[in-house]
Amino acid sequence: MADSAALQQDRKLLQLVPLLADSVVAKGKTPDSPPVLLKAPAVEEFLKGRAGFSAFAIADLDGRVLVGDAWLSTVPPTTREPEFFSEEEGGVTYRIVSQRVQTAGGELVVRLADGSDPRQQWVRLVLLKVLLPNLVLMLVVVFVVNWAVKRALRPLLALKDAVEHRSPRDLSAIDVQASPEEVRPLVQSLNRLFDLVNTQAESQRRFVADAAHQLRTPLAGLQAQVEAWAQAVNTPAAAAAWREKYAMNTPLAPVDNASLAINIGAPQINRLRDAVRRTSQLANQLLALSRADARNLDAQPLHRVDLKELCETLLEVHLDAAMAKRIDLGLDAQAVHVTGHEWLLRELACNLLDNALKYTPEGGTVTLRCAWTVDDKAPYLEVEDDGPGVPVAERRRVLERFYRVPGTSAEGNGLGLAIADEIARVHRSQLVVGSGLGGRGTRITLLFGA
Repeated sequence: MADSAALQQDRKLLQLVPLLADSVVAKGKTPDSPPVLLKAPAVEEFLKGRAGFSAFAIADLDGRVLVGDAWLSTVPPTTREPEFFSEEEGGVTYRIVSQRVQTAGGELVVRLADGSDPRQQWVRLVLLKVLLPNLVLMLVVVFVVNWAVKRALRPLLALKDAVEHRSPRDLSAIDVQASPEEVRPLVQSLNRLFDLVNTQAESQRRFVADAAHQLRTPLAGLQAQVEAWAQAVNTPAAAAAWREKYAMNTPLAPVDNASLAINIGAPQINRLRDAVRRTSQLANQLLALSRADARNLDAQPLHRVDLKELCETLLEVHLDAAMAKRIDLGLDAQAVHVTGHEWLLRELACNLLDNALKYTPEGGTVTLRCAWTVDDKAPYLEVEDDGPGVPVAERRRVLERFYRVPGTSAEGNGLGLAIADEIARVHRSQLVVGSGLGGRGTRITLLFGA
């Protein structure tokens, strides 16, 4: 643009040079007198139109200005070709053309100066005519490209949202035909990955369930036999016989269960009974965990569950265990209904009650509670005790499988709370471990809809 403006200005000055030369109509009266000048209309218009930013001069071959502005004096051209140069005068940069020409007054040098040089405005012109349009164009391009990229990536973003909002248990295949053609290879790869993960998980669940199920029958028979032995050795007569046996150092003949148990000894039988009970409980818990972890639970219909009725039933079931330890087992139940799997919620509450009764010392208190939150926005099921409690640092870890708080003396496998947490996830709820009333004991709350 600057170059084009300069060429146009030089061309304009070059067109006026012959007209300025023709404006000299005669020589001066003396050699030192200025020639007679009659400005051509075009030259007159040029000078008046650029008043203050234009100048002219007619000089002799020695460079002396005869007519016009004296500051245009300079060395005359050596040839008849026009010469262009720039010169600053009075704070204005002038574009000057100088040429030797033959006039009516003889051979003279004519000069025209234009101070309204468009090149002086080239920065503003470039900003206005080049940079500003390009800036607008860049903004438009950014908007268009952003819109185009989003439109092009919309199928991929939709697929991302679909996968992101899936349940962790939902490993079903994504519909390939419903997906855009551009992302179908990715969808097919995801489906293959889902299938592999689902197959592996299903194999593990089936193994755990089958193993636990197969162990239940022999363990039940073994437990019945050991319980019979324990009952025999724990009677006063059996205890006296065992003491007499060890006092006389005389073995008893194993004629029946009682005599066999007496031969073995009450402490050994009781330890064996406890070990069998733990093993049987572990098998039952593994089976419950496998059932709670099943991926097809999402597909099973949900039912309306009366939590108050469920709590009343569980209170009766655990009443004998509470009385054996002289624990005050109480019920604080309001009329609450939730939607879920009743058998799973029963398993969850049983695990929480078993833990509370197991870890609460004799003479303690355990409360089973179901109600609505203070703001009546969410129902909850809760078991609270005044036992040793769970340290704050361990409250997240106790929900992990096979984890037990260090220093715990009560028997267990570390699966009860893990099963309860898994059931809570199935019901899209949250299991919260906290402190009991007054900071004592443990309060475990199943908050529905959390």
